[in-house]
Amino acid sequence: MGAIVAIVGRPNVGKSTFFNRLIQRREAIVDAISGVTRDRHYGKSDWNGKEFSLIDTGGYVLGSDDVFEKEIDKQVELAIDEADAIIFMVDVETGITGMDEDVANLLRR
Repeated sequence: MGAIVAIVGRPNVGKSTFFNRLIQRREAIVDAISGVTRDRHYGKSDWNGKEFSLIDTGGYVLGSDDVFEKEIDKQVELAIDEADAIIFMVDVETGITGMDEDVANLLRR
């Protein structure tokens, strides 16, 4: 079995779109509305002959009062703990935001 790779970032940076592209199917829901992905989604991918498992995560939001966001954050943290490698995804059009820095700090730990 190959490595486990988690895709992590703030909401709406394209994590689910990238996940779908790598698994070559439309399994993850993609929407402009934030918070659509709440649980971890798993898929298998092959990149240049290397097989690996991929985890799509919801957007990480530090310090939210929303009970759903707290549970999404727990799912993100579980995926990070499970992963052998992490893809930290940001939105190049909006640039690095404070929420991106929060995710980066989480990953540094």
